[in-house]
Amino acid sequence: MTDESLNPKPAALPKPRENAGLKLALELGPILVFFFANLRGEWLVKHFPVLEKLGGPLFVATAFFMVATVVSLIVSKIVVKHLPLMPFVSGAIVLVFGGLGIYLQNELFIKMKPTIINALFGVVLLGGLFFGKSLLGYVFNAAFRLDDEGWRKLTFRWGLFFLFLAVLNEVVWRNFSDDAWITFKVWGTMPITILFTMSQMPLIMKHSLEDEEEKTQG
Repeated sequence: MTDESLNPKPAALPKPRENAGLKLALELGPILVFFFANLRGEWLVKHFPVLEKLGGPLFVATAFFMVATVVSLIVSKIVVKHLPLMPFVSGAIVLVFGGLGIYLQNELFIKMKPTIINALFGVVLLGGLFFGKSLLGYVFNAAFRLDDEGWRKLTFRWGLFFLFLAVLNEVVWRNFSDDAWITFKVWGTMPITILFTMSQMPLIMKHSLEDEEEKTQG
């Protein structure tokens, strides 16, 4: 008898699953704060005159968005015990471009922020595939587990989707009013993203390793 037979190694524990509801709330919360702060920008300035130094409603909303983003990341760190990569990168860009927009009183930095974030994610995902890396797997592995082919296909689709969102943001902010752009950013982009995510479920189910394990056991 070997030592290994007498003292078998414990089976590796599965990675803990993320709370989808909490994750959605942490990501959606700052965007809702941005929307309502812009909607009530004049009221906020009237009741809190110090906010007038920030500029118009869009700049006030951006300041609230920045604060809400920081709070969201802190709560995520405390509750989930780690900072999700994509929200962390998005948060950093929000702080940089939001800060520049307010400091320079230039809305361009604020309006192009979603374009830069989505284009960055799209290029990184597709670029990773070019070098043989399905980077989406590192982001979503805690939510579900796929085989290599599944991660490649899902990464490719999300890469194209992020580029689509980048182009869409440019079209909307360049051709519509600030209020229309912000409304679309909150109530348009999120439903589109949810619908796209749901449309990927057949692919996820087809390439799920858990399904394969259940079939093998059966």
